[in-house]
Amino acid sequence: MRQVAAIGIGQTSIGELWQFGLRELASQALKSACADAGIDRQPDALFVANMLASRVSSQAHLGALIADYMGWPGIEATTVEAACASGGAAFQAGVRAIASGMVDLVAVCGVEKMTDATPDVTTAALATAADAEFEGIHGATFVALNALVMRRYMHEYGIPHAAFGPFSINAHANARNNPNAMFKTNVTQESYNRAPMIADPINLLDSSPICDGAGAILLCPLEMAADLSPRTPIRVLASASATDTIGIADRRNLLALEAGRMSAQKAYAQASLAPEDIDVFELHDAFSIMAALSLEAAGFADYGKGVDLAGSGDIALGGRIPICTMGGLKGRGHPVGATGVYELIDVITQLRGEAGANQVRDATIGMAQNIGGTGSTIVTHILGV
Repeated sequence: MRQVAAIGIGQTSIGELWQFGLRELASQALKSACADAGIDRQPDALFVANMLASRVSSQAHLGALIADYMGWPGIEATTVEAACASGGAAFQAGVRAIASGMVDLVAVCGVEKMTDATPDVTTAALATAADAEFEGIHGATFVALNALVMRRYMHEYGIPHAAFGPFSINAHANARNNPNAMFKTNVTQESYNRAPMIADPINLLDSSPICDGAGAILLCPLEMAADLSPRTPIRVLASASATDTIGIADRRNLLALEAGRMSAQKAYAQASLAPEDIDVFELHDAFSIMAALSLEAAGFADYGKGVDLAGSGDIALGGRIPICTMGGLKGRGHPVGATGVYELIDVITQLRGEAGANQVRDATIGMAQNIGGTGSTIVTHILGV
């Protein structure tokens, strides 16, 4: 199998982007990625990550829609859906297509429009990533399901709700230096403690926002990177995914992200690396509890100790394992189907040394973990210079 490299990245700002449709957002990100890579040829394949378009925008068949709008006739174009892990899954599909030798240039694009529908419609659409017959039928939203997990975590390990505040504080502090981030407001422990409750114990600042956005990455064989682009290639060292039960009641351990643990272990094995080798970690902080569980599943903390990393400052830009370096899902935004692509763009930005005020010093190895549902699908990637 061939080694794979990322040679171009592009992204839109994240927010309530009512003036743009799915095709416009996707094309903005794809054109930016092509310009970043210095490439004007048509890719061999396009993988589009999306979760909600068929329900929220009444639009399926995004691969063909976006390829047509980009003026890429005849291109192989496929939509990839794995709930909130769609972006990571689409990137993995692109990596495998390049590694297999079947194609030489792949465009991966994550795009999501969440704000054109009313909140009840979008919330109901998001709930389809849960178990419809055993969770959704009882009205369990994703906020509610994560609240159950967070409540159990607090009870099991004797952790007060305020201890999760540093996750939000860190994410919002980093988002302030990201021109594409949705939220640039400062968050303090006091403002976190006073934030309105959504589903006890999850409050407004524990949660990522409903928003729109698109991100894109160009992939090619490492051996061809120098001929295709003047950009220094970022190598894909590992690409792994795993699944767990879709319903949280069926899990052997509610507080262990088994799919995260398994995908991380497979990724470490593929890259011949260990947690201590990772310089930056873009995790999936859709809710504060998921940030803690992801740190634990990936081997950066023992079970019940993920919150301690936040409280000690180890997750900050100068800490032991910097996370959410451009704002994460809470500060940057969480356009669900595109989120995994944004996470990888942030890793690539760090490894290129282009993160500006948020640059992690001497970052050469980065990891991204993209979570679908309440941990039912988790995709882990490791990239390096």
